Amino acid sequence: MKRETCTIFLGSPLRLAALDLAVTHDISLGQLVRCALAKEIARANNAKPPVRADEQLLAPLRARLASDLAHATDWADLDQRLRQKGYILRIAGGGLALHDWPSDRRICKASELGFSYSKLMRRFHAPFPNHPHQWLEHRMPAPPEHATGDIFEPFE
Repeated sequence: MKRETCTIFLGSPLRLAALDLAVTHDISLGQLVRCALAKEIARANNAKPPVRADEQLLAPLRARLASDLAHATDWADLDQRLRQKGYILRIAGGGLALHDWPSDRRICKASELGFSYSKLMRRFHAPFPNHPHQWLEHRMPAPPEHATGDIFEPFE
């Protein structure tokens, strides 16, 4: 690969810090700059943009599903409620994603609707069936003896 000359201007503190780093690694200042640029270019080229749903899609979905997500008593109840409206939850990495049913097309993350996997797991006092992060259940506090599964606890 043919090398070409490139002049860069550095402030004195940055130049001195870069020289110290180059000496520490037993390389030239030029090699340090080339390595730093190569790493940054590789990072930028390999960065994955976050898969986020469009806010204009999320607002109506939140409104349509809020009652079902808030009042489901367990995972099976939530599944039934969502399927009645044409949706289903699927495992997605460390959490859950909402898919349309029956075509199974991913719509958004459950957390984008305001109901993260950990919140739902705490409410239902159980992990999502077959979720790979079952170990999270052991980090949850024990369910209260009078828990109803509903987010609205009765007055005593």
